[in-house]
Amino acid sequence: MRIPATPSTEQTSGPSAAEGEQPAVDPTLGDYPRRYCSICHQVVRKEFKPGPGGRPDASCPKCRSLERHRFFALLLSVLEPVLEDLGTLLEVAPSPETSPLLAGLEPRRHLRLDLGADNRLVDVLGSLTEVPLPDDSVDLLVCYHVLEHIPDDRAAMREIARVLSPGGLGLLQVPHRAGTLTDEDPDAPVEVRLERFGQADHVRFYGDDFDDRLAESGLALQRVTPRSLLGEAMATWLHTNPDELVWIVRAVPAGERAPQPAPLDLAPTSLTRTLDAMLGEMLFLRGELVTHRREARRLARELEQLRGSGVGPVPAPPGAPRPLHRRVAGRVRRELRQRLRSG
Repeated sequence: MRIPATPSTEQTSGPSAAEGEQPAVDPTLGDYPRRYCSICHQVVRKEFKPGPGGRPDASCPKCRSLERHRFFALLLSVLEPVLEDLGTLLEVAPSPETSPLLAGLEPRRHLRLDLGADNRLVDVLGSLTEVPLPDDSVDLLVCYHVLEHIPDDRAAMREIARVLSPGGLGLLQVPHRAGTLTDEDPDAPVEVRLERFGQADHVRFYGDDFDDRLAESGLALQRVTPRSLLGEAMATWLHTNPDELVWIVRAVPAGERAPQPAPLDLAPTSLTRTLDAMLGEMLFLRGELVTHRREARRLARELEQLRGSGVGPVPAPPGAPRPLHRRVAGRVRRELRQRLRSG
């Protein structure tokens, strides 16, 4: 994805385009050499590595976090004011990328639940279809990329609704194809699962009826994506998948029906406009820096040619302004020093 910078109407120093200079650089976000990882909190200069299935540009080269982990960190920060004073936090199928983030919420009880099929650290061995916890006991439940593994996913959804406390939140994510219905077959052989669901231990690929399954299981829901929360430009710079859905769910009180979920709102907000403006300014400044570096290299080449020809510079008369190339070179040096000091 390439987000163009806002073109500048200012004239940069140096010869004009009419005098043979190449136009100022108009960079794009896709060409920007740095990204910020919200998991390891590093500005990353290296290219991001492929993710599962060879998905390009997915894994942070420093901490190996994926797109969903980076957005999860940002979403938690946004939700943090309503996640204060947590009693019980239930993390289903914990991961090394998300567990430290959830521990930072300082819940009184942080329970990590899994079947125990691999070597991940857990506190409770159990299935999401039979959670060994009382009704209304969980204030925050996190279940990322688990439901697509469970043959009876509706039983798992009902358990989520059962254990969530009044006012408790669940954060869910599943593989999802917009504009389709769920494709599933728990009895499919491994070869078929790989082809249809993308992974040998998946039994389905969810479609738009995922919302209906949640509602039928007693869960009210709201959908959010990196694009809807951060805007497309910031979602791209943070190396998230702009349209990857997260479902925020609450348990519907007994005897009530889940309300119809509101459509995903992608209209610009004050936050997304602010973030877009910040990135636009960042790109503009980078374009100016690249332009000045290019001009400095051109002037250095001309200086070397003059030295090689044996022609020395003509002394300027007293009081005359400095030659243009010296003014440009001085400006480049000052700006580079300022940027190096500011980081």
